[in-house]
Amino acid sequence: MVKRLILLRHAKSSWDDPALADRDRPLNKRGRKSAKAIGQWLNDIGVTPDVTLCSDAARARETFDRTGIGGDVRIVPELYMADPDTMLGALQKAEGACVMLIGHNPGIAAFAKRLVTQAPPHGRFDDYPTGAALIVDIPMDDWRAGHFGTSRVVNFITPRELIGKDRDAG
Repeated sequence: MVKRLILLRHAKSSWDDPALADRDRPLNKRGRKSAKAIGQWLNDIGVTPDVTLCSDAARARETFDRTGIGGDVRIVPELYMADPDTMLGALQKAEGACVMLIGHNPGIAAFAKRLVTQAPPHGRFDDYPTGAALIVDIPMDDWRAGHFGTSRVVNFITPRELIGKDRDAG
């Protein structure tokens, strides 16, 4: 059996209010457009999660909301600025055939690199920009059996590829 994981970095956040705590920063205009574009792309290719594990940061929760995916979302405070081991631990508690995990860099980039058997041939995979989505298939029957280095890349995409460079600037 195969499980599918969508690994999504939150979309671009706003720095307009320097008094806001990092955890409370919302998305900016570009981030709102990017989250919607990623959600539409996932819908178009027919990949929808049974459950989403989401950091409790405002920008992560808003990213989920603006994807328009809906469904079961679980806010997981431990995913805020989590390292790869913490992300794996959260994933091992998941249920369903397809799970989406929404988190932050630098942890999400490191997690993605450790998950896959072979990195995708994409120039932005290593730095994993805001709003980027990785879809992997993992050969296992139960999320509890998940470990690093076993996932096969299905797709990796950034919002800029979906929106276009000139329309993504705002």
